[in-house]
Amino acid sequence: MSQLAEPEQDVDARLEQRRRRNTRLLGLAVLTLLGGLVTLGAMGNAARRTETVDTLTARLDAVPVVKTQTLTPIDTPRKLDLSGTTEAFDSATLFARATGYISKRNVDIGSHVKAGDVLAVISAPDLDQQLAQARGQLAQMQAAVVQAQANMDLARATNDRTKRLVKDGWSSEQQGDVDRLTLASRVAAVSVAQANLLAQQAQVDRLQQLTDFERVVAPFSGVITSRQVDVGSLVTADSATGTPLFSIAHTDVLRVLVYVPQEVFFGLKDGEPATVTVPQLPGRVFHGVVARNANALQQQTRTLLAEVDVNNADGTLAPGLYAVVHLDVPRTHPVVLVPSEAVIFDKNGLSAAIYQDGKARLRHLDLSADDGAHVEVRAGLAGGDQLILDPPVGLTDGTRVAVATPPAAPPGTTKPGTTPPVEVSAR
Repeated sequence: MSQLAEPEQDVDARLEQRRRRNTRLLGLAVLTLLGGLVTLGAMGNAARRTETVDTLTARLDAVPVVKTQTLTPIDTPRKLDLSGTTEAFDSATLFARATGYISKRNVDIGSHVKAGDVLAVISAPDLDQQLAQARGQLAQMQAAVVQAQANMDLARATNDRTKRLVKDGWSSEQQGDVDRLTLASRVAAVSVAQANLLAQQAQVDRLQQLTDFERVVAPFSGVITSRQVDVGSLVTADSATGTPLFSIAHTDVLRVLVYVPQEVFFGLKDGEPATVTVPQLPGRVFHGVVARNANALQQQTRTLLAEVDVNNADGTLAPGLYAVVHLDVPRTHPVVLVPSEAVIFDKNGLSAAIYQDGKARLRHLDLSADDGAHVEVRAGLAGGDQLILDPPVGLTDGTRVAVATPPAAPPGTTKPGTTPPVEVSAR
């Protein structure tokens, strides 16, 4: 039995030895596989890192390609399109100067009248009676002057006779004094009568003028724009609560009121030509002239009120219309026109980039006007500068750039990358 047991032990030993050998081989295979995977991962990561570094290096070493435009100073008059309002050259509201009733009305709204035309007649019997009474009193005053003059002449003659009698001793000195002072009294009475006559004459003239106001006449040629009375209306001549009768406007010449911005104040002069258009009349241009201005800017808006006189003899325009006034205002100094897309706005304010010796140079801008599409630069840029259009984001002073070569443009066209001069318009 011991001989049979020994072979079983050998078998178990060999099996255990084989199991251990297989375990070692499996462990070595796993370690080899893991080592291979780690090696492959490290190689891939190194490749990606190398690719990223190469990309960043390429980006840092890349030179941006930009488009440029050569700047040209502009000294031609600045064109302005400003909103305005038409007004009558002369306008007035006529009030009653005589109390009474409207007995006749000759005009209505829209009636064209000439200076001196009778617009309405006021019936004022009380005023007429006052005038008649004043004229009667004037006649009494005139008679009183004649009477006082006669009394004075009589007193003078009596005084002359008394002086001779007193001198010859035929009359007393007392009688001479009485006649002398009587003459002085008669002379004073004549002065009083003449003064009363003048006062009464003034009263008659005043009432005569008031009765003349019974005929309401046009003060100037124009058109009736409003009517507040009709036949039978009661009107009063009170200075505080007087009744308005008509409104009249002179429209042969219209004033166009326009507010000019401060930047063109020093270039705007009276007598400069201007044109006016109305949106509802396409194709029509009305010529005028800057006739006058306020010579003072409004504090709230920093604008100057100016008036453009426009001939309206044909009556096409009317007061109160919205209009567009076109002005050519001389510039006080040359400017450079820059497209808005070329302007850089950052913490340092407004600037623009120019191309110089292969690099971008930033220039701070001092603007005189901005219409949204273009800005007028009075300082910071000069004629001949190569302005960079659409500068790249993050562009700094000294960055190396390259200028794109524009394709050949057909004759008579604008080369790409350039912008034709455009005048600034303000509304």
